[in-house]
Amino acid sequence: MAENKKKILVVEDEKKISQVLQVNLMMAGYLCDVAADGEEGLRKALTGDYDLILLDLMLPKRDGFSVCKEVRKTLATPIIMVTAKEELDDKLMGFDIGADDYVTKPFSVKLLLARIKANIRRYKGEVVEKVGNDSSTEDKIIIRELEIDNKNYRVTKNGKDIELSNKEYELLYFLASHVGEVFEREELLVKVWGYEGYYGGIRTVDVAMSRLRAKIEKVPAEPEYIRTKRSKGYYIPEE
Repeated sequence: MAENKKKILVVEDEKKISQVLQVNLMMAGYLCDVAADGEEGLRKALTGDYDLILLDLMLPKRDGFSVCKEVRKTLATPIIMVTAKEELDDKLMGFDIGADDYVTKPFSVKLLLARIKANIRRYKGEVVEKVGNDSSTEDKIIIRELEIDNKNYRVTKNGKDIELSNKEYELLYFLASHVGEVFEREELLVKVWGYEGYYGGIRTVDVAMSRLRAKIEKVPAEPEYIRTKRSKGYYIPEE
């Protein structure tokens, strides 16, 4: 029934791309609304009840970064940034202001639909990874000066709050729940991002990790909490 369908907002100024996305989203069972510029996109995002926002980076009137930043002031709705640029700085900035994911043009519609599904399920709490050695998640994890309060979704270091995006928090909590275990980037894409069977965007993990380290590490280039094992992956060492 229509009332059970998830609703997507597509903010895209290229009409052909917008139409293709709208058709494919509707065929996949989603309700779809569109906006052709940043101002219209922001207005709809703030007044509509959307399950996910697909947000182009380069938009007339107001760019995607500005829209994302404003949306994040009041809403936690998942945002997937769409960009034709390959520069790492753009993706880092997107994560820094609250984007949950990104895709780069040209993109596979099949891959985009998989990312949309994964982000919505995670936001709605439909994908819950059981972490740790027992059957329940831990409410609080303490690693030296770092404290992760999973009941209140709060992270502090030396008693001071650290503001993390949803994805940064999920990444930190997952690794902290598996102290001593090394996870390859592909594994983290599945465990944290929910991209089952997808092995093409491991830089997504590196971008999120870079932002996370910048917030929790004293010297991000020489991390104490989240280490890298060469050719293997990321891990939090046992004390």
